[in-house]
Amino acid sequence: MDELLSVSVGGAFTSGNHPVKVEDIDSLSQKIEETDVFLRKKGRDDAEGFGWINLPYQNLTEIIETGRWLSKFDTIVQIGIGGSALGNRMLVNALLPPFYNELETPLRKGPRFYLLENSDPVTATAMLDRLDLSKTVFVVVSKSGSTTETIAHFLWTWQRAKENLGTKAPEHFLVITDSRRGSLRKFVRARGCRSLEIPESVGGRYSVLSSVGLATAAALGIDIERLLHGAREIDQRLVMRNYLWENPAWVLAGLNVLHARVGRNMSVMMPYGDCLSAFAEWFAQLWGESLGKNGLGTTPVRALGAIDQHSQLQLYMEGPDDKFITIIDVKNRPYFKLPDNIDDDALKDFEFLFGKTMGELLSVEARSTTSALIKAGKPVVYLSIPEVSERYIGALIFFYEYLTALVGLLMDVNPFDQPGVEQGKRYIYSLMGRQGFEEYIGEVEQYFGKCRNIEIIL
Repeated sequence: MDELLSVSVGGAFTSGNHPVKVEDIDSLSQKIEETDVFLRKKGRDDAEGFGWINLPYQNLTEIIETGRWLSKFDTIVQIGIGGSALGNRMLVNALLPPFYNELETPLRKGPRFYLLENSDPVTATAMLDRLDLSKTVFVVVSKSGSTTETIAHFLWTWQRAKENLGTKAPEHFLVITDSRRGSLRKFVRARGCRSLEIPESVGGRYSVLSSVGLATAAALGIDIERLLHGAREIDQRLVMRNYLWENPAWVLAGLNVLHARVGRNMSVMMPYGDCLSAFAEWFAQLWGESLGKNGLGTTPVRALGAIDQHSQLQLYMEGPDDKFITIIDVKNRPYFKLPDNIDDDALKDFEFLFGKTMGELLSVEARSTTSALIKAGKPVVYLSIPEVSERYIGALIFFYEYLTALVGLLMDVNPFDQPGVEQGKRYIYSLMGRQGFEEYIGEVEQYFGKCRNIEIIL
């Protein structure tokens, strides 16, 4: 059985003022195993929030057919935010060439791809003004069908499409939303545009392996069957590992819980390689929104090796001992060899780099950073995957979804809701005049007023 990912946790055990020891993990063994059984039973029952466990085993026929339709356009614009966009960015970043949108065919094997996320008019206007709407398709993603930022972008693009395309406008929209409920579902029925469903039991931040992430990925030439194959493989191997020290997800879950208990309330995700930078961004939402409840959870910190060796590592090494750090390395990278020799005496000091590869340098930096953190007594996990490809990215995605859910349940929080986010949404609705939310206007004014008690104007 070949390797999907490997995890080294030796550096995650610490002594001193905030000790976490091997025997501490052992003491959690029974609870971790019981929590795992609960998690998988809920998944089999397709309980609300737990449906992501079943996504690696889904039928892809409709998604693949929709991907073929999308691929006929010159440009795809996905309209979404949070879990309706971050997973797409992560897949594109990891599995498509750098500067993908700037490539010309045949190097660019699919449509150009853009995201409309933040409600910033400067970005939105600049994007829409440069598109040929007759060759553009808009993918509108909102499970509830009422996400304010998404609907604002949708209303704007729909109006522009109607003005430019007339009765053909619906042919340029794909809506991905709840199967039965919500205003977007009503729009689909009324206008007859294409649509895909988001499974009811799958929440936004766990949805990248559903139609939310896979439809556009398929259109862009990403092998989504291979992606799910990797997710299935890691799931099946985790099921087989029913002894604590054979199951990396169980060990990491225990370590995260224990380090949080002793005050390490920041979880640093530091992959090495530009193609994994968006993975850290995706992880930040998954981790933060799943665990941050009831005064619990740890704050996700995004970093990128080797760039952040030169910006954040000093803090990790000698700053507060409040971080639990994960380094992700890639064993096999694209080959890019440095010169074997340069006949220039002024460059003799750099002979140690002659004949090496850039990929080798990046992995050396990952191992060196890990070693330096261990020497400094900082808790660090070293995780590596064989290569960046659909199979291993699928495995990595499922592994971290599984790990996040397990940690949440071990902390006795619901890893599938987001009550704090919902409060902010209610305030937005009230200020934007949505019917039924008028009662919250007074609250907004009351609390916002408190931040203006002392006003300083320059």
